[in-house]
Amino acid sequence: MEYTERLSDKAFPNGDVYSGNFRGVLPNGKGRYTWSDGTIYEGDWEQGRMTGNGQIIWLSGAKYEGDFSGGHLHGFGTLTGHDGTVYSGAWRMNVQHGIGRKQYFNSDTYEGSWKEGVHEGCGRYCWNGGTTYIGNWKGGKMCGRGIMKWVNGDLYDGFWLNGVRHGSGIYRFASGGYYVGKWSRDLKDGKGTFYPAGCIHPSLNKWCNSLGDDDGKCLLSHSSSLNSEEGRGPRPSVKRSLFKKILVDGALRNAGRISHKRSSLDENWSLRDPARDFKCHESSGMSSYTSDEGQHELQDNSTIVYEREYMQGVLIKERIRKYTESSPKTKQHKKFNVKEATRSSCLDFFNGNQSYHLMLNLQLGIRYTVGKITPVPMREVRSSDFGHQARIRMYFPRKGSQFTPPHHSIDFHWKDYCPMVFRNLREMFKLDAADYMMSMCGDDGLRELASPGKSGSLFYLSHDDRFVIKTLKRPELKVLLKMLPKYYRHVGEHENTLITKFFGLHRITLKDGKKVRFVVMGNMFCTELQIHRRYDLKGSSHGRFTDNDKIGETTTLKDLDLSYEFQMDKLLRESLFRQISLDCKFLESQQIIDYSLLLGLHFRAPEHLKALLENPSVMHNHESPSGDGAILQGVPMIRSKGLLLVTHEPSFVNTAPGPHIRGNTLRAYSLGDKEVDLLLPGTGRLRVQLGVNMPAQAICKPQQDENDSEVEVVEVYDVVLYMGIIDILQAYNVKKKVEHACKSLQHNPLTISAVEPKLYATRFYKFLEKVFPVRP
Repeated sequence: MEYTERLSDKAFPNGDVYSGNFRGVLPNGKGRYTWSDGTIYEGDWEQGRMTGNGQIIWLSGAKYEGDFSGGHLHGFGTLTGHDGTVYSGAWRMNVQHGIGRKQYFNSDTYEGSWKEGVHEGCGRYCWNGGTTYIGNWKGGKMCGRGIMKWVNGDLYDGFWLNGVRHGSGIYRFASGGYYVGKWSRDLKDGKGTFYPAGCIHPSLNKWCNSLGDDDGKCLLSHSSSLNSEEGRGPRPSVKRSLFKKILVDGALRNAGRISHKRSSLDENWSLRDPARDFKCHESSGMSSYTSDEGQHELQDNSTIVYEREYMQGVLIKERIRKYTESSPKTKQHKKFNVKEATRSSCLDFFNGNQSYHLMLNLQLGIRYTVGKITPVPMREVRSSDFGHQARIRMYFPRKGSQFTPPHHSIDFHWKDYCPMVFRNLREMFKLDAADYMMSMCGDDGLRELASPGKSGSLFYLSHDDRFVIKTLKRPELKVLLKMLPKYYRHVGEHENTLITKFFGLHRITLKDGKKVRFVVMGNMFCTELQIHRRYDLKGSSHGRFTDNDKIGETTTLKDLDLSYEFQMDKLLRESLFRQISLDCKFLESQQIIDYSLLLGLHFRAPEHLKALLENPSVMHNHESPSGDGAILQGVPMIRSKGLLLVTHEPSFVNTAPGPHIRGNTLRAYSLGDKEVDLLLPGTGRLRVQLGVNMPAQAICKPQQDENDSEVEVVEVYDVVLYMGIIDILQAYNVKKKVEHACKSLQHNPLTISAVEPKLYATRFYKFLEKVFPVRP
């Protein structure tokens, strides 16, 4: 390659000046370019564009030194802003993208993964005050699993959403106490357990020892997404020296791919110090008792724990009890909380675990099927799409094949039932194929759940909580395939249906011949709001209660456990029962029984409890919550004014894709038959759909002794309801008829679950009319 050396500068008509090597008339090789505004670049050129290594200095004083490509900052380089901000790391097309470290003008630092200019993936943020966060990020905010350590020594290890604590977590106080529970938008919400300083618990000890006292030992783990081509540059040794490897007992391994979303953050953005926010929350509202939790000391050798329940940061119940390691209930309860709080957001199951292989096989099969069926042009479903030949079959050897990739699971055969039907159902439910695959098959994986019923089925939950995967028995598979044509027609005609939404039906056959059948369904509790109570309501009474010693944090209660009735807007109620009637008629026509209404309640803190946050001194004038009593004793019950319904505004409503996005926005009688949204103070504005975000008042009348002459106390709560009809795959067959005959000899035939479909539907409907009575 020959260059013509120019001994003098070349001046352009616009005032720019270039001095250096040329190839023809274009700068090529080494050169210096000075723009008319004073900006200077000196470095490599190729065909008239800055390409290679160089340095650019702007008039403001900002300076970049590193790699260029096609005139853009691209590769690895260091940018020093005019305000002292320094970023050193990977770039892609003028934005930070890959692995990098940034020191802000206020001395905050972030090192970790970047995507399109914002924090995304695994990273570590250190505030200038000493507070540190290590964990997952999304869109520039803390999101997913992460650990925050405050300068005062307190530490939180759990889940985050949009920069605040949200989900399961463990809070360790500097004095040695622990709180294991759940948070909702940075407030404690739901049931949890406080362990005072000195309390010994095997699970907590294991968690504490794995974490260590010095979170500086927790070093950043590179995920597969961080090792992308965008993160590679010509200086790997320099980049490796910037970052160490973080291993928090395997918790932050493999952060996984997250969808790209730009943020409004500019280059000089930095997080506010959470130490100041923490002090404000802990002392003035996050918990009425939180400020003293870390100071509890044991007075004797006994181990005392505090079982607590919060409602939007307000402590409403507390039970003090002695912890004994042999207590079955205690062990089960604590094991669940600690396991959930410390669960990685990624696949980190033990090798050889059959559940792990099933989940990996399921992901491989779904990825293959959706990828194969999606390019097929959209068309109407035909009768042949429901037939026996409407199957996709594929063999997945571990070493891979011409059609399948190699994998780390075991060899298996895959069958996908009625792929075109379920493809159209997903389209009907407004579910994008790419979103579906990311939810089901992304690197974050699936989570195994404890079975809530007696079926013995395995349940899995997608990492974003949108989908539930359940294993089926062969008779259930047959029922679903038989009803599928009528089901397809029913959900097509009634987009507000409460019946379970099905997204896929699959079968895995292992080498030993064992067959495992799966169905993918929408999660009816897919919401950012905390679900405080869950009920499975059938309308039968025989055996429909839960033993007190078996009730845990996420236990699904039954008919006889329900002590509330729910009053709602007149038109909302009419819409609800109109659809329940249609759904019951459909199930009756298919000879289905044993279905139930799955009901989830989100309680809003009563006004008199919120007042205690504003005036904590009032707390001392009343008895503390204790035992199983509801709400503060001695405080008069004030009937709430109800949740606020406002006219529907699509631009203000949370319309994130979910299993229920297809339903209509409901109309409310109280707003003149207009479509409505639900306004939650301090939370947001939600779209009201059938079975989703439905506001109501829960009224509970506590039982009283006959000799009690005091005025009856009525508890009234504002609640947000989530509901749907589930378990619709049990036909009234010979087995159920025999069960009905046998149980009728010992019990009232009207109280047992196994009754003929018409009676079951009528009883189910009438029971729900009592649960949701007409508002007086």
